[in-house]
Amino acid sequence: MLPPTESPATAIRLPSRLPELNPVENVWEYLRKNNLALHVYDTYDDIVDACCNAWNRLIAAPASLTSITQRAWDLAS
Repeated sequence: MLPPTESPATAIRLPSRLPELNPVENVWEYLRKNNLALHVYDTYDDIVDACCNAWNRLIAAPASLTSITQRAWDLAS
């Protein structure tokens, strides 16, 4: 067992705002570009419905979700 001061993992400090390292940012970008862009909604409920429908379409396609959140530099060798 390693002493408490030693660790097999190295912590890396990242800037507080680095969307390209946050997979959720990629999901929102995809939804905005493919499902939610260029629409004018009449009511708040219409916006919520459109977002829910877009989200449901996305999670119904797991391969798409995987590809959106995965980046070439983070693939394990």
